[in-house]
Amino acid sequence: MPTTHLVYLHGFRSSPRSAKAQLMGREVARRHPDVQWWCPQLPPSPRAAMDMVLHGVSQWPVASMAVVGSSLGGFYATHVAETLGCRAVLLNPAIDPARDLSRHIGDQTSWHDPAEHFHFAPEFVDELRALEHGPVRQPENYFAVIAKGDEVLDWREMTARYPGARIKLLEGGDHGISDFERHLPDVFRFLGLD
Repeated sequence: MPTTHLVYLHGFRSSPRSAKAQLMGREVARRHPDVQWWCPQLPPSPRAAMDMVLHGVSQWPVASMAVVGSSLGGFYATHVAETLGCRAVLLNPAIDPARDLSRHIGDQTSWHDPAEHFHFAPEFVDELRALEHGPVRQPENYFAVIAKGDEVLDWREMTARYPGARIKLLEGGDHGISDFERHLPDVFRFLGLD
């Protein structure tokens, strides 16, 4: 079934201005103007972020909606997909952000605008733990693009998290998947938008 509603979740310190979010938003608007696209600025609190997203998609048709998430957004996308039973595209998804982000507590700057500051509070680590899920219940709902060359996350850990899911494993690459445009056709195909 073609996707009719699509939400994009950016990563830690990122924003809707990320290269992948912008590219995907442009391509969705150009090729599928009837698809409802939403790429919100996520608050630093994981609980607040997920409350906002789940509230924002609460009227969407689960069978034809999908969530795309990059890095921490991939962890969030997994939470949304497990909670609702919708499809998810994961781009170098964070697997254990409570572990990985515990060393980033304190003042942080936005990747796209270093003048923008936010505070990553200690309780956010517990909020991340509360969003963890066991094995994915419907692996066929997932498509992950994972780069072996990711300098931030371990590709083996990412791949092992989604057994049975469709995985596109890139030789080399980087955390930002700078050649994302090359992989868009596969993403659109998974979403029924080719």
